[in-house]
Amino acid sequence: MIISRELRKRNIAEYLLYMWQVEDLLRAYELSMEKITAALVAPHNLPADGEKEMVEWYENLAEMMRMEGVKEKGHLQINKNVIINLTDLHSRLLKSPKVPFYSAAYYKALPFIVEFRAKSDGKDKCEIENCFDALYMLWLMRLQKREINKETAAATAEISKFISMLSLYYKEEEEGKLNLDNEE
Repeated sequence: MIISRELRKRNIAEYLLYMWQVEDLLRAYELSMEKITAALVAPHNLPADGEKEMVEWYENLAEMMRMEGVKEKGHLQINKNVIINLTDLHSRLLKSPKVPFYSAAYYKALPFIVEFRAKSDGKDKCEIENCFDALYMLWLMRLQKREINKETAAATAEISKFISMLSLYYKEEEEGKLNLDNEE
């Protein structure tokens, strides 16, 4: 939970990918607080108050997963909201003449996004979520030590550059430093 707070402030893309990982971990431990505590909390040897805070964080997430019906697949609404906010910012960035490099990065990544969407179950998802699906898939492949072909590596590299740029603009907006208005 401390990690998630820091990531949320520093890099929204890393935060979202981390939260998706946490969702998968909670599923792997069947949302059982006994299993989660043993595997994800106890190894940290935290002081009692730190352990209590971490257990409560995982408990809250597990309860939200139960209530939102994402025990087996899908994402929590708090994570969906990040995608919604990023999609909104993405639209505004594309419309703004002040950030031509953003549009260039997007159009460079777009063929890979479209290809990934066609090959995955992402047809009903927005492009930004497709990008995160691709990056998460790459992370899982690396974790499983699966071979990543050149085409996949090149595609995810372009998507990663694009999402990194979006994340930087998101941080600027959060800090009140982003001005997309046409007037100076």
